[in-house]
Amino acid sequence: MNTPKQRDILVTSALPYANGSIHIGHMVEYIQTDIWTRFQRHRGHNVTWVWADDAHGTPIMLSAQKQGTTPEALIEKMKVEHEQDFTDFQLSFDNFHTTHSDENRQFVEKIYGRLRDGGHIAVRTIEQLYDPEADMFLPDRFVTGTCPKCKATDQYGDACESCGTTYDAAELLDPKSVVSGAAPITKESEQYFFTIENFDAMLREWTSGEHLQPEMRNKIQEWFEGGLQDWDISRNKPYWGFEIPDAPGKYFYVWMDAPIGYMGSHMHYLKGDQQAFDKYWNPDSSAELVHFIGIDIARFHTLCWPAMLEGAGYRKPTAVHCHGFLMVDGAKMSKSRGTFIKARTYLDHLQPDYLRYYYAAKLNNKVENIDLNLEDFVARVNSDLVGKIVNIASRCAGFIVKNFDATLASELPDNNLYAESVAASDSIATAFENREFGRAIREIIIQADAANQFIADEAPWALIKEPGRELQVQQICTLGINLFKNLVIYLKPVVPDIARQTEAFLNIDEFSWSDLQSPLLNHQINKFKPMITRLESKSIDAIVDASKEDLAATQITATAAGVAKSTDNGNLKTDPISEEIEFDDFAKIDLRVATIVAADHVEGADKLLQLTLDLGGEQRNVFAGIKSAYDPATLIGRQTVMVANLKPRKMRFGNSEGMVLAAGPGGSDLFILSPDNGAQAGMRVK
Repeated sequence: MNTPKQRDILVTSALPYANGSIHIGHMVEYIQTDIWTRFQRHRGHNVTWVWADDAHGTPIMLSAQKQGTTPEALIEKMKVEHEQDFTDFQLSFDNFHTTHSDENRQFVEKIYGRLRDGGHIAVRTIEQLYDPEADMFLPDRFVTGTCPKCKATDQYGDACESCGTTYDAAELLDPKSVVSGAAPITKESEQYFFTIENFDAMLREWTSGEHLQPEMRNKIQEWFEGGLQDWDISRNKPYWGFEIPDAPGKYFYVWMDAPIGYMGSHMHYLKGDQQAFDKYWNPDSSAELVHFIGIDIARFHTLCWPAMLEGAGYRKPTAVHCHGFLMVDGAKMSKSRGTFIKARTYLDHLQPDYLRYYYAAKLNNKVENIDLNLEDFVARVNSDLVGKIVNIASRCAGFIVKNFDATLASELPDNNLYAESVAASDSIATAFENREFGRAIREIIIQADAANQFIADEAPWALIKEPGRELQVQQICTLGINLFKNLVIYLKPVVPDIARQTEAFLNIDEFSWSDLQSPLLNHQINKFKPMITRLESKSIDAIVDASKEDLAATQITATAAGVAKSTDNGNLKTDPISEEIEFDDFAKIDLRVATIVAADHVEGADKLLQLTLDLGGEQRNVFAGIKSAYDPATLIGRQTVMVANLKPRKMRFGNSEGMVLAAGPGGSDLFILSPDNGAQAGMRVK
């Protein structure tokens, strides 16, 4: 097992916006950061993790006005809420600050001054979008319209969420102000620009190295091909942020001071120690600076931020690690479906180690979306954490405590199996280092399977009944507990609460990676207490239901299987309009009469039935969440209405090639919307 040289690492995560609650989509990145940070500390490295709330911008100003409070009071309230969520999710950050701080103001003004004095700030008059009704210039995110490239509607004024294109708000088709709804006009305004083109050569060299993932290096080449455009770093009043020192009435754009917030938070953590700060931020620093961010803010972190640092005389990042978005059950998080889950809602029902483990099992080092499949979430937690990991200690501890005065044997019955467990450490460590958490989990589970197979083969519960086999049982269970110890050492960055409970159970101080080398022998342990309970589907249902609380009580929602249900005690009512669509959008839905020619239960699924639907010469396989209401045998021959042109969805059980329409409050009250007698399979519903 290799022992690495100690490294000094400064880690940051993207700044959550101080205008709303943390949700489980945010937690993908923060858990990813935490696992990597904990792993580095676990290996003996010197790691500091700092970040902050992103506390500036027009949205915060407008939200404060709407709530009848001040921006200062709003951001302070949100900071307390955010920090509590992060603490309860077991995040091991060293400092969580705010961009609205004295430290950040000082760094913003210093960096701006150095860029200006270095000839990297240009001032010129431009035309900007202006809301004539609200009498204010409009920030990019306060303009929506149609993407000029892919023609997706309802996109913000800085980037298209559909195709990923970035653009100027003035390029939007059919723009409108989100403040008043009015069509913006153009109006001249003097603004300040960061001439990022001055750093073209440096950025081409820096982005071609190992600082970025291959996908990001390729994406950035597209940006270079389009030419680096000067970056507008100023905004007109009224604006909530820092005023530009030499430009009264002009304010730094929120994205100017947001990444600088990493520096402000670090200085706040260091209590103003300039020498300690310089150790990490000077151009010749040997320390590492590692950023974890989402793909949506990659441009700022891979072009603007390194150029700002270079121009101001600071070091550039060692690495910028991007990740994709969170999907829930294969779709974007949705308030109407109850899958837009706040961190606090999750914590009200489940312990954090469940979600931390599931995210780890899904994460790799690529820029990919990950899917939180709620059924798979339950199955994997129960199978891996409960059934394979903790179960080892549960199976062995009772024999040691009851029969051997809670003392482990003085030697192992099979040194080879323990050696194999230790030998996996280098590969697992490499996976964690490279952020291939899913691969690390797979290798850990292989070790868990080997441990469980050993215990099953040796069957200490049978041996203990045979006279003279007591020592053998003690040694078997001692090896089992030591294999469990190693598994938890590997998993400590992922499931810190289980790790703490294991340390207490084994009666030892904090685990470190080096503790893999030596087994616990002739050592007294404590009585085993359940560390984790099986995850029940009802807990997930409770989270989903609680996530709908801010919607109308009469809401009808479509489930992942295509079943509509009401939350109004069985009274079916219309859904309050949250996102209006045009008639042309509705006309795209192809509703067809289908005959159910086969229906079966789905093994391992609590809510689904597998249906074979005949559309009049064409058959489709569809998974529908109607198991609570129908015996499959009673469905054969009946007709229903389905969405025939829904894109097929890959599920754990197979592909679902459409959506069955049903309605009702849930449970046994779900009703297939059968057409009138005489309808033919394949007939279009109008």
